[in-house]
Amino acid sequence: MTDAPFQFFDTQVLRTERLTPSMVRVALGGSDVARMASGGRDQRVKVFLPQPGQSAPVMPDTDSPDWYAAWRALDPGVRGIMRTYTIRELRRDPHELIVDFAVHEPAPDARDTEGPASRWARTAARPGTRVGVLAPVEEENAAYDFRPPEDTDWILLTGDESALPAVAGILEALPPSTRVLAWLELHDPADRQELLTKADADITWLTGEGTTTEAIRAARLPAGTPYAWIAGESATVRSVRRHLVGERGMARERVKFTGYWRKGATEDQLLSNNEQA
Repeated sequence: MTDAPFQFFDTQVLRTERLTPSMVRVALGGSDVARMASGGRDQRVKVFLPQPGQSAPVMPDTDSPDWYAAWRALDPGVRGIMRTYTIRELRRDPHELIVDFAVHEPAPDARDTEGPASRWARTAARPGTRVGVLAPVEEENAAYDFRPPEDTDWILLTGDESALPAVAGILEALPPSTRVLAWLELHDPADRQELLTKADADITWLTGEGTTTEAIRAARLPAGTPYAWIAGESATVRSVRRHLVGERGMARERVKFTGYWRKGATEDQLLSNNEQA
């Protein structure tokens, strides 16, 4: 079985909600969800979705000492579709796991370009659909990255649609008076969301892929010791990090960066490359 603080959960879809043109919210429930924990902020979980035509995902042997190897050994056309998602919220009374899925309507002649998780969230997430989840059972765990040191004077956040759930969780968790500058890049202004926070946050919404680095380069950043959290498309993440470290002189250890996706490559392709490595 997976070592604590992570365990497998059998959940089911309770309801879905279209938040914006590119975001679908899925509420998951089940008798064991009460045992889930979250460190808040950008807490990650593994989600296992059923293949088309399946009523439930085919899961790896959860008693195996290496669940990932067990999952890889399954037929790719049969095994549950595994994706990593950030918890948007872990609710209590009632106990619900909220996950926001970034989706994109495919062009009629390019249907195969849509990822299976996006397609599932748009077309197959129905009440009662079973979903496997690998999630923490302790609040302090290794699956979240936002950890600003105590001497941080101000925080810089960047992300795109894929990072919005994490950014929202981070902003909600920050205490009052925390100074925050955030740049959020969207393909469509209609995808803006209301982001609640008690922090002293300046949020800049950008439209157009790859605009984040130039926007930050043109900005006057506060004095004091920063902490930066950067997530989204891999090339943009690398560009922002190079600017902050190379041009702004931020210490490397104070810049946390994560590529959530890569332009021109599906997650299935990335997983396939990892399996062949």
